[in-house]
Amino acid sequence: MADGLPVRSAASADAPAIVALVNAAFAVEKAFVDGERTTLDEIRVLLGKGEFLLADDPAGTIAVCAYVEQRGFRAYVGMLSVHPHRQGAGLGKQMMSAIEDYCRNRRVRSLDIRILSLRHELPPFYRKLGFVEEGTAPYENPQCSTPAHFILMSKNMA
Repeated sequence: MADGLPVRSAASADAPAIVALVNAAFAVEKAFVDGERTTLDEIRVLLGKGEFLLADDPAGTIAVCAYVEQRGFRAYVGMLSVHPHRQGAGLGKQMMSAIEDYCRNRRVRSLDIRILSLRHELPPFYRKLGFVEEGTAPYENPQCSTPAHFILMSKNMA
């Protein structure tokens, strides 16, 4: 729990709700990427490689989630998703704090994220959380109508 946000690890039964939340949270990308952000198959694969951390709202639906995959002393964080009706309430920041606690407990020294360059609002958000830009990587998605790349960011946890 970070900043009062009760976070839990997702179970396989949460996969359909995770798909719905991620797709709703990433709907803003439909302006330049055709189709949904994720599928049930992808979420099931990710649940086998890493972990989704999530927090439920009082009604019992997932309000925020993020994927975390430990890679030695580093961890990759992706798909930070806040329900559209809950955005702007600080849940993304609280979830990132919970992820940092989760990773510190596992002796992770660095957190890595990658952001689609077309999401101009995201680098400042992550900079405020202590992430720094470390480079770029190709974004190869035939469903993307606008040229784009990933912005690679990292946060030192040591």
